[in-house]
Amino acid sequence: MKHYYHPMSRAVTTDWLLTELETEHERVVVDFLAGENNTPEYRQINPMGKIPALVDGDVVITETAAICAYLADKFLEKGFAPPLGSSQRGAYYRYLFYPGSVLEPMFTFQQLDGAEVSPQSAGWGDLERCLATIEAMTPETEWALGSQFTVADVVFGGTLDFAMQFGWLASPSARVAGYVRRIKDRPAYRQSHDPSWH
Repeated sequence: MKHYYHPMSRAVTTDWLLTELETEHERVVVDFLAGENNTPEYRQINPMGKIPALVDGDVVITETAAICAYLADKFLEKGFAPPLGSSQRGAYYRYLFYPGSVLEPMFTFQQLDGAEVSPQSAGWGDLERCLATIEAMTPETEWALGSQFTVADVVFGGTLDFAMQFGWLASPSARVAGYVRRIKDRPAYRQSHDPSWH
């Protein structure tokens, strides 16, 4: 497997999961600051020119949550996803796809001065609803699906960590702050997150 990566990109999340999985792969650093993500060669891998991307033989996966879901199922025996057919799969998928489809658009939208959109027409609702949902989805103890740490925590918890670091979630509740602290205490998190970028 080849993992296309840069330490100042969302590839930190997929790199963290690969570290948790302890699986062999080749890390290919794509220097987007030098425009390497816009070369014809990289655009063949990801036409969006975004990082991360994962190439596993003939399979090409882009989008952070999709890469994480793919890896969790590829190495299902490692326990980073509920078993196929498990009743926990519904909640698991929600944790995987809520951050990219709702939280990131909302946080990005909040940075646009004076922009207005109807919560009914925007797929992400509004900030109040997003914050209430974060609170409801954040586990008070342990992890998103209970005692077992999974990709749900990598994607959802990693997004909350990112949002806190960049001031998008400026006043996290004690529940959210505690959850993010538990995540940052994981050895694989510490190994995969370069403190010089935080």
